[in-house]
Amino acid sequence: MPASDPQTPRQVASRLVYKGRVINVTVDELETPEGVLLRRETVRHGGGVAIVPITSDGDVLLVRQYRHATGGWLTEIPAGTLEAGEDPATCAARELEEETGYTAGSLHLLGRLFLAPGYSSEVLWVYAATNLGEGTVNPDDDEVITLCRAPIDAAWGSERESVDAKTVAALALAREWLAKGA
Repeated sequence: MPASDPQTPRQVASRLVYKGRVINVTVDELETPEGVLLRRETVRHGGGVAIVPITSDGDVLLVRQYRHATGGWLTEIPAGTLEAGEDPATCAARELEEETGYTAGSLHLLGRLFLAPGYSSEVLWVYAATNLGEGTVNPDDDEVITLCRAPIDAAWGSERESVDAKTVAALALAREWLAKGA
């Protein structure tokens, strides 16, 4: 529902309970139009981008990296966090080159996704990158990344390690976009 909808609960209080490098956590108190008080814990995140790099022969580039929260390695599409005030397309171009060593001749916005709207404000801008050119790999200091390549239809296949939800959603959006004759 849009915020202007009369059924939208009204925020009456908010308390910051954690301030981190990437996320903040608030405890928010809301009141429904019927007067019922609600309490919600919310992970506040500035948003991010995810890129489906599509090669000239139709393969996609993926990155394999260790994800501490999962306790293991994941095969994913390149992605990254928006810097304060950063344009999502600018961030997508930067993250693509940093993580894969490729540049995008063209970036195409495929959509926006809320990753976990039950408890997080994070919005992810999803792009397809085409007309790839050579760039310079420059991962963040805390990233150990291996570049992988796969046909788009096999990118989340059972022979691969666990794949995250953003990758599955972004690949589905990219397949739909390509099917429309992109």
